Amino acid sequence: MARNKYDMDEILEDSFDTKQLKRLAGYVSPYKTKMAGVIVLMLSSSALTMMVPIFFQRIMDFYIPDKNMEKILTVSLLTLAIACYSAVAMRFKIKTMSVIGQSIIHAIRNDIFNHLQELPFSYYDDRPHGKIQVRVVNYVNSLSDLLSNGIVNTVTDLCNLIFIIIFMLICDARLTLICLCGLPLLAVVIVFIKRKQRRAWQIQSNKQSNLNAYIAESINGIRVTQSFVRENENTHIFSNLSGSYRNAWMRAVKFNFTMGPSVDMISAITTSFVYVLGIRWILAPDATLTVGILIAFTAYIGRFWAPINTLAGFYNSLLTAISYLERIFETIDEPVLVQDAKDASVMPSIRGDVEFRDVCFSYEEGHRILDHINFTVSQGQTYAFVGPTGAGKSTIVNLISRFYNVDSGQILIDGNDISTVTIRSLRTQMGVMMQDSFIFSGTIMDNIRYGNKEAADEQVIAAAKTVCAHDFISQMENGYHTEVNERGSRLSAGQRQLISFARALLADPKILILDEATSSIDTETEILLQKGLNELLKGRTSFIIAHRLSTIKNADCIMYVDQGGILEHGTHEELLAQKGAYYELYMSQFDFLSPANA
Repeated sequence: MARNKYDMDEILEDSFDTKQLKRLAGYVSPYKTKMAGVIVLMLSSSALTMMVPIFFQRIMDFYIPDKNMEKILTVSLLTLAIACYSAVAMRFKIKTMSVIGQSIIHAIRNDIFNHLQELPFSYYDDRPHGKIQVRVVNYVNSLSDLLSNGIVNTVTDLCNLIFIIIFMLICDARLTLICLCGLPLLAVVIVFIKRKQRRAWQIQSNKQSNLNAYIAESINGIRVTQSFVRENENTHIFSNLSGSYRNAWMRAVKFNFTMGPSVDMISAITTSFVYVLGIRWILAPDATLTVGILIAFTAYIGRFWAPINTLAGFYNSLLTAISYLERIFETIDEPVLVQDAKDASVMPSIRGDVEFRDVCFSYEEGHRILDHINFTVSQGQTYAFVGPTGAGKSTIVNLISRFYNVDSGQILIDGNDISTVTIRSLRTQMGVMMQDSFIFSGTIMDNIRYGNKEAADEQVIAAAKTVCAHDFISQMENGYHTEVNERGSRLSAGQRQLISFARALLADPKILILDEATSSIDTETEILLQKGLNELLKGRTSFIIAHRLSTIKNADCIMYVDQGGILEHGTHEELLAQKGAYYELYMSQFDFLSPANA
C-alpha cells in the first residue's frame, strides 16, 4: 500500500537532527581551502572599507577647515582604490562561490540519484514518482543559494561585525552602547518565530511535493484523462493543490519577511537615539564629540546593521534549507533492502537449473502473496505461469531476478542461492521483458542496444528480425535511427513490445523471462514471432507469463498459480486432461474466440 498519495502530506519531523548539518558539511569539506581563500580576500576588502568613514571624519574635522586640498585629493584617490579593490574581490567571490556551490549541488544530486538506482522495486511501488522527482530537482536546487553565498557571507559578516564594533568603539563608546541595545530585541524576535518558521517551511515542502506528484501523474495519464473527458475535474484538483501550495508558501515567507523589517525597525530606533543624543553631546559646553565623528559613526551604523540583516537572511535560508535537507537525506538514507551480502560472490556462468525451495513472499506484512512455493526447472526448459490477476505470477519471475527479497525459503540457480551472489553478476546473465514495455527517448537502435551496449548494428538488426520487428522499423522514416519519444508515444503498443523483446534477446541471456511479452501483438505477428521464439528458447531456460494461452502450448510445464500457491502443473495436454482450473481457463478463451461468440 502506498505510503502517501498526491493528496496526502508526508510526516513532519518535530525536531531537527543537527547531524544533518554535519552531513552537509561533509559535502562542503573538499572546498574548504578555496572557501578560506575567498573569506580572507573578502575580509581584507571589508577591513579596507572600514577606513572610509575615518577618511570622511578626517576631511570634515581637519582637511576642510584647513582647506588642505592635497590631502582631500589623496584621501579621495585612496577611497577610489579601495572601491576598485572591493569590486574585484566581489567579482572573484561570486565566480568562485558559484562554482563551489554548484559543485556541491552536483555531488548531492549525484548521491541521491545513484541511491535511487539501487533502491528496490518496493520503494517505487508505494510512492508517487513526482514526490521522488521533487527531491532530486527542486529540493536540491533550493540549497543552491545557501551553499553559493550563505556560508561565506556568514563568516565574513560575523568578522565584519567584530571589525565594525571595534571601529565604533574607537569613535565613541557611548554611541556604540546605544546601538548594541537593539540586539536583545532582535534575539527576542528570532526566538519567537524560529519554531513556527521551520514548521511553515516543512508544510510548504509537503504541498510542493503533493503538487509535483499530481503534475507527474497527470502528464503520464493524459491520454486516459482526455479519453474520459476528465479535464475539468483534473483542473479542479490541480487548482486545490496549487492553492494549498500558495497558501503554505505565503505563510512561510511571512515569517521570512518578519526578520528584515524587524532589523530595519530596530536599526531605525537605535539610529534615532544616536542622532538625538549625538547632536545633544556635540552642542554641550564641554563637548568631546565632533560633527566628523558623528558622521563617521552614522556610516558605521549602516554597516553594523547590514551584516546583521544578512545574517538574518542566512538564518531564514538555513531554516528553509533544513526542511529540504530532511527530505534529501531521508531519501539517501532509505535502506537498500535488496543488496549484495557482505560476503557475496560472483555468479558463475549460468547453465539454467532453477529451484524454488519453500519460498514465501509478501509485499505487506500479514498479506502473503506466495506461500511455500516449491518447483524445479531443468536447464533449457520453458516454464509458463497462468492464473487470475494478482495471483503472484509476476512476483515469481521478479523473485528470480531478485528484484525483491523472499520472506523465507531459497531460490537457487545451478545450486547457488541467489541471495549469496552479487546482483550485477546475476542480472547480467538474464533477459527480462517486463509487462510495461518502456521505451526511452532516443533512436530505435539505442533502445534495442540498451540490452547490450557492446552489440554491433548487425546484432541489433538480427535481434529485431528474430522478433519480427525489422519490417516495421525499416518502413519508418530513418529506419533504426528514427528518433522516438519517451515511453514510445510514436509507436503502437505492439511495436513497443517487439522493440522491448528485441532488447531482451540482444542481451543473449542464459535465463529468459517474458512477462506478458505478446499481450499487445496481433495474432498474425504472434504466429511469425512464435517461430523465432521456438529457435531462441532452444537450450535456454525460460519463464513465460501469458494470459493468451496459445503462446504457451509448447511449454515444458505450465503452472496454474492462485491462492498463494501452485494449484496445478503439467504440460498443456496433461492439464486439459485433468479438467481443472487450467481446463476451465482454456475453455473460456476457446469459447470466447469461437465463431459462435465472434
